[in-house]
Amino acid sequence: MTWIIAPEPVNSPVAAALWREYYTEVSDRWYLLHEGRPTDPAELEREIAAHPGTELAPPTGRLLVARYDGEPAGSAGVRLLDASTAELTRVFLRPGARGRGGGPLLVGAAEQAARALGAGRMVLDTRGDLVEARALYARLGYREGVPHNDRPYAEHWFAKDLTGAAGPARTDPGGAGLS
Repeated sequence: MTWIIAPEPVNSPVAAALWREYYTEVSDRWYLLHEGRPTDPAELEREIAAHPGTELAPPTGRLLVARYDGEPAGSAGVRLLDASTAELTRVFLRPGARGRGGGPLLVGAAEQAARALGAGRMVLDTRGDLVEARALYARLGYREGVPHNDRPYAEHWFAKDLTGAAGPARTDPGGAGLS
C-alpha cells in the first residue's frame, strides 16, 4: 500500500467529495460538542457553497489530494497570504486512511507546495476540539503562537519556518486526520 500526493483542481469531483467529508466532520464535531446536535443539512450546503476553495487554485494556491493505494484518502490546501507567508488549510484524511502515515506526508507535501509558491513561513489555525490535528502539527515542528486571523472558529494558531532544509516527511503512527 502506498501514498501518492499530487495537486488536484479545486473544482474536481474528488476535491468536492473530500471537502464535503471534511466540512461535515468538523462541523458535526463542533455542533455535537457545543449544541448536542449534528450539523443542519441546509446549513452544511450553505457553507459548502460559500467556501468552494477557489483561493487554493493556482497561481497563489494549491489543493493537494492524497491517494492511498490509488483511492482518494485526504486533502490539504495551501494559499499565499502575502509574498512570504502561506496558510495551510483543509487538512483531512478519511477515517479509514488514518493511522497509516498519511498525515505527515500530506503536510510535508503542502510545505513543499508553499515553498514552490515562494513562502518561507507556513501558518494555520485550528480549533481546540481537533486535538489530533494539534498534536500532529506540534510533532511536525509547528509552534503555537499569536493569532494571525480573527476567524470565528479559530482557537489555536500555529506557524513554522520553511526556510530550513526540507527533509523527508516523518511517519505518523497516530494518523491525525483533520485540522
